[in-house]
Amino acid sequence: MDFNNNEYLLIKKRYLKFLRRRETQGKPIIDKIGKLNNFYLPLSKWIYSIYKKDNKLKIIGLSGGQGAGKSTITAILKFILKFRYRLDLCIFSIDDFYKTKFERKKMSERIHPLFLTRGVPGTHDLKFINQTINNLKKKNFKPVMIPRFDKSIDDRAKKTKWVKIKKPPNIIIFEGWCVGARHQKISDLKKPLNIIEKKYDPDLKWRKKVNDQLKRNYKNTFNKVDKLVYLKAPSFKHIFIWRLLQEKKLELTSKNKDIMSKSKIKDFIMYYERITKQMMKDFPKISDLTIFLDKNHRSKKMKYF
Repeated sequence: MDFNNNEYLLIKKRYLKFLRRRETQGKPIIDKIGKLNNFYLPLSKWIYSIYKKDNKLKIIGLSGGQGAGKSTITAILKFILKFRYRLDLCIFSIDDFYKTKFERKKMSERIHPLFLTRGVPGTHDLKFINQTINNLKKKNFKPVMIPRFDKSIDDRAKKTKWVKIKKPPNIIIFEGWCVGARHQKISDLKKPLNIIEKKYDPDLKWRKKVNDQLKRNYKNTFNKVDKLVYLKAPSFKHIFIWRLLQEKKLELTSKNKDIMSKSKIKDFIMYYERITKQMMKDFPKISDLTIFLDKNHRSKKMKYF
């Protein structure tokens, strides 16, 4: 550790308090102190070292499959970096910039019916993301509103739920399941991976459009990221298990809202399957730091590229 015992104890106390709030009934978080010492503290120090190279705002991308723990990780990094290194963070997810349900409906009618379902490249408002990043980087800083997406209603939340960034950040953490993803060769798109692709996209129109979005528009946005951290799940099977747990947590916090069943989640992640599996292959090429997770979300090792 590069700080004194009192600082460590204060961080540990707040960290444990935060995790207790995150635990769901019957699902305790395993190896809390091990995660703090071997994962969160080294990761925080690495981010700080990137910032200290020139003391200028840095954008850190954080990607990984659904349910890999991205939102929990960013929340913990925020208070460690603030308390230990005096860095102000702005955190937002690519998920919060999904197009509205109305916009996706228009897209599904104009391009392909599968675009009604949020998730894949093409269903995010990239113009809004780029504008937000530019506003956060302005020397003449003015407060910036970060949108929020309510997954329980599958639509953008009201502006009263948005987050106001009142001061210029030192670090932006841009997280999301597909942040940093690369496009595939057209020949790789031909064989369907699941029933969604086989049944509803026989002419590859949806796949080609998604792939083209990655190749062009999304590439330009992802190029704004200074360093990318990738959370690698043991397999795609674990993405389904973790996404199911995510939905159970949502059920505990969302009253009278639509919660996905196990079968619906299985169908839903088919939309993500192609890009998720490709990222699991591409990680040495796209990430600066890959964190290998075990089946219990624990960091087995961290590898720098």
